[in-house]
Amino acid sequence: MRWLEVVTHLVSLSPLALLIWDYTQGQLTADPIREITLRTGRCALVWLILSLACTPVYIVFGLRQAIKLRRPLGLYAFAYASLHLLTFVGLDYGFNLTRIADEILQKRFVQVGLAAFVILLSLAVTSTRGWVRRLGKGWKILHRLVYLAALLAMVHFVWVVKADLRRPLLYGAVVVILLIVRIPGLRKAFRDMRRRLNGKRDP
Repeated sequence: MRWLEVVTHLVSLSPLALLIWDYTQGQLTADPIREITLRTGRCALVWLILSLACTPVYIVFGLRQAIKLRRPLGLYAFAYASLHLLTFVGLDYGFNLTRIADEILQKRFVQVGLAAFVILLSLAVTSTRGWVRRLGKGWKILHRLVYLAALLAMVHFVWVVKADLRRPLLYGAVVVILLIVRIPGLRKAFRDMRRRLNGKRDP
């Protein structure tokens, strides 16, 4: 459904549009760099989880349209993660490589976040049809690392917020549920249940 893709793009771009608006209006709190960092980081994690939810939505509800949204949602997650990283290296540290290297070596939340970004980068680069053909069966194996990226991103989030863990724990619970739905036995159970329900609806 074309309209669903259009809505996906509009919704995905709305946080960026709001961020730009708030910046131009001077509404990014007393510490705008921190606010930009937090917003882009949250968006990266949320859109990553949304991309992970596409296959479980298909498994549970049989909505094939959800599968088509997996790639654009994943690319938006990568785009927000890139803005998050760019804010860190550019706005926060002024592209000072020495200071950035020190932060990477000394702070574990930076290390974990960078590891998640590297995975997302590799997945974004290999998301095209050309790479699917080149990698063959290896493409699916590589793209299963998206769950590792999500887990690393959540650890990064937990270590950044430190005190209020409610939101990162909620995100973590959602990812665990999405993983559970993909277990082969449960996947088959949901498929059989859909078939029975569809059979009952047939005249």
